[in-house]
Amino acid sequence: MRLRLSNPTAFTPLPVTVFITLIYAVLFVALLVTHLIGPSAPAKGTPFASVNLTAAWQDLQYISGGFHPYNSRRNDETRDWLLRRIDEVLAANSKGLMFDRSKYLHDAKYRASVAKEHHAVVFSDVTSNATFSREGTKAKGTAHREPGLSVYFEGTNIIVYIRGSEDGDEDWWATGQSPPASGGVLVNAHYDSVSTGYGATDDGTGVVTILQIIKHFTSEGHRPKKGIVALLNNGEEDYLNGARAFGQHPISKFPHTFLNLEGAGAGGRAAMFRSTDTEVTKAYQNSKYPFASVLSGDAFKRGLIRSETDYRVFTKDMGLRGLDVAFLEPRSRYHTDRDDSRHTGIDSIWHMLSASIPTLQALTSGPDLSANKPDSDGNRKSKDQGTDAVWFDLFGRILAVFQLQTLFALSVTLLVVAPLILIVFSVILSKVDKYYLFSRKKTLARDDGDESIRLDGLKGLFQLPFVFVLSSAAAIALAFAVQKLNPYVVYSSPYAVWSMLLSAWLFVAWFSSCAADFLRPSALTRLYSMLWLFALGWIFLVAVTVLERRQKIAGFYFVVFYFAAIFVAALISLLELFGLPRKSDYAEEVSPSHLPAAPSRRSQSISSGQRLAHSSDGQRGQEDAAAQNEEDDEATERTSLLRNDRQTFAHYSHQEPETRNEEHALDEHKERKVYFGEQAWSWSLPTWTWILQFLLLSIVPVILVGQIALLITSALPQTLADGSSVLLPYLGFAIFTILILLPISPFIHRFIYPIPVFLLLVLIATLIYNLLAFPFSANNRLKVYFDQYVDLDTGINTVALTGIKHGGYLQDIVNSLPSTAGQEITCEDSPSRPNLMKCSWHGLPPKVVPTPPPELGIPPHFGYKDWLSFTTHRITNSTRNEAKITLSGANTRACKILFDTPITDFSIEGAAPEPRSKKVPEEGSKELRLWSRTWEKPWTVNVQWGDGGGKSVVRKSNFWEKKKREGLNGKV
Repeated sequence: MRLRLSNPTAFTPLPVTVFITLIYAVLFVALLVTHLIGPSAPAKGTPFASVNLTAAWQDLQYISGGFHPYNSRRNDETRDWLLRRIDEVLAANSKGLMFDRSKYLHDAKYRASVAKEHHAVVFSDVTSNATFSREGTKAKGTAHREPGLSVYFEGTNIIVYIRGSEDGDEDWWATGQSPPASGGVLVNAHYDSVSTGYGATDDGTGVVTILQIIKHFTSEGHRPKKGIVALLNNGEEDYLNGARAFGQHPISKFPHTFLNLEGAGAGGRAAMFRSTDTEVTKAYQNSKYPFASVLSGDAFKRGLIRSETDYRVFTKDMGLRGLDVAFLEPRSRYHTDRDDSRHTGIDSIWHMLSASIPTLQALTSGPDLSANKPDSDGNRKSKDQGTDAVWFDLFGRILAVFQLQTLFALSVTLLVVAPLILIVFSVILSKVDKYYLFSRKKTLARDDGDESIRLDGLKGLFQLPFVFVLSSAAAIALAFAVQKLNPYVVYSSPYAVWSMLLSAWLFVAWFSSCAADFLRPSALTRLYSMLWLFALGWIFLVAVTVLERRQKIAGFYFVVFYFAAIFVAALISLLELFGLPRKSDYAEEVSPSHLPAAPSRRSQSISSGQRLAHSSDGQRGQEDAAAQNEEDDEATERTSLLRNDRQTFAHYSHQEPETRNEEHALDEHKERKVYFGEQAWSWSLPTWTWILQFLLLSIVPVILVGQIALLITSALPQTLADGSSVLLPYLGFAIFTILILLPISPFIHRFIYPIPVFLLLVLIATLIYNLLAFPFSANNRLKVYFDQYVDLDTGINTVALTGIKHGGYLQDIVNSLPSTAGQEITCEDSPSRPNLMKCSWHGLPPKVVPTPPPELGIPPHFGYKDWLSFTTHRITNSTRNEAKITLSGANTRACKILFDTPITDFSIEGAAPEPRSKKVPEEGSKELRLWSRTWEKPWTVNVQWGDGGGKSVVRKSNFWEKKKREGLNGKV
């Protein structure tokens, strides 16, 4: 047989396999390159005036040169360095002034210079304090909450006010006047780190970005229209203390919007992962390299992500509208000693800078988003909080932003209009007698009785459900199997898990569709598949629409676009039926009464429009006996690639050789256009429309779903070390595998075997790897949490490591430590971290307070009693149930008081009252945390209980931060 491919766009195996493979390969490569390779920093200069990336990189080296939590000496050094660095930046632009309130009130010349000569004013804020409380957790199965905690914090923030051209010359923050009605923009980062990390991305990159922002907006010709408040806050890592202290400063009344810069990874791209509304989100559209998805915002909104940033304080406490931008991966380096400048880079700084400056330019020059005056409490509570937003980027170049209401309207429109359109065209097709769907036969009226002609319109009806169930079950079963046998492999090898699930789904889908098509080949398979996808998508869209309306969830935006693509593809399949002959015309053409007396020699399998029971058994026997000889026909675009071998899945038919005769049934020209085994009436179906359908089904849905899949790849797997569900990442991967590959399902029965066989090999290799591989690596280290407790009365010293429960990895770490040799180790469920285990043992003496030299031979625990001094006595001359506590810790500025019975109120001697704050939650506080800006501060605290609380046991403790490289967070 001479093989000729006259139409390379035909719906035949080779074009289908090549075209679909190429499209998916291009999409996958584009998505991965965009996600894994961020934009490079410019080699020379930047598009922004005065911005110096080299200087920013050098600044980051200093900030991340050591651990600098709030309760550390290096934190003070970092603050002093930042003040000097800001002075240098402003001096270079001749715009800055360190604001001195006392001098301002008594020196008229100084006051005039502040008002007229300086566009930037620096506040070294050592007066703003914050008092607040946090509610306790809800008891399981009830609405009752446990007692919470209370915090008193003394801030050491650095604030730079860049006066806008519309702000006027008044120094309203010093005179008690109201701020300008137009408001301004707050940009924030925190300069403290955790006690276990260098803070290069959390939040050193944000800090150096703000330094360059100050430099840019104070340079000649770049003064903002509205003022900018650049806040470097201290104490974010402990209950967002620094942002709360900022709320007590007069300048906090000025901003109406904000941009918060954060870090929850160590390098890569900075994502805009939260926004208050559509209007402020549009400012981020000016970013040259946007990276954003509203799905992350929904995760925070629904409580699926438990960590918080200063965004919460700015929105919930201060009523501002704004954006949260942060680095997200790799999370295994987050809050560890790998969060250093070696594991980040200048490209990361550039990505955050390239987003921050254009966003601030848009916010400071755009319309006023909070025109109302500050309320009686001094906060700018916006009357118009904006509209709920939908946002997502496309390949890190374009940001799509629109209102959630628009998405809801589109969802409702599709739910109503799409089915109606399909129904209308179905009715029209039925009226013109071309609706072959669900048509088993066509009955012709004859003088001697009705004659029935087979149409086989039900063939292919259940192929997609069959394929969908098998392939999806295979992917989900593999996800459960790996989660059970090697649950943490996704921590370091998420792409191996992806490869396993994608190859499994594709191979099973191909094999099962080949089997179904081999048994019941049909020209309607693609159309039936489209209708099944339409039905599934419609049901899913109903649920999504309800969530959009009732829960304000926008993260399923991709479903709307996915369904729209399915609808158009299904409509095209339906329109293809207009190219078919009328069922009555076809029936007449193949009717025995239309044929010569000689019986048809046409094979039963090739002529799916065969006559039914009205022909005699003898005639059928003659037809079967006569169907023996056939000439080789010239191959066309509908011809199987392996025509002579008709018992294989390569072309999915099981025909007998047949005899062609122009006088019998269809003429030879039509017959050659019928794909093997499919209905004879399909000869006139269009051969190219499948390409348009596939492009509609694949490009936009795969891009939108693929970007979200990569986002959850960055966000979910390494949260296992924090106690997150082990099943969640595997189940998420399996669901998104189905969504990514589902567009192939209407076409996969035309695939030839090399690609699926290759995927089978990939499946075998990745499955073996995922089941046997060690789940952690040098670049993806397992995180555990360290605590050390010392009982100052007894000298008992307990060290604890908290980490994942299963696999024995935590126990292996503990047993490898020299300090555990010969010790009894106790492991139990962690009381404070769900789904984690805590192992404790007798530890080495901590070195957080100066101790006598070892050569003196004095045991360390002899000096424990000097670490903390305290007294407690009841106030007898009060009508209330009240006590006074005094305490002071050595070499620390953080203390904690625990109560067996919750307190109902407290006050700190020497601290100004804060009537705006809720010091104690409704259920009371069982813990009071005290943070001082000075070292070894003596505290005097008055506390009150409700009835029966006078005999409550009070326990005092201090915090110390280890200075050594290990960064162990000691709690005593």
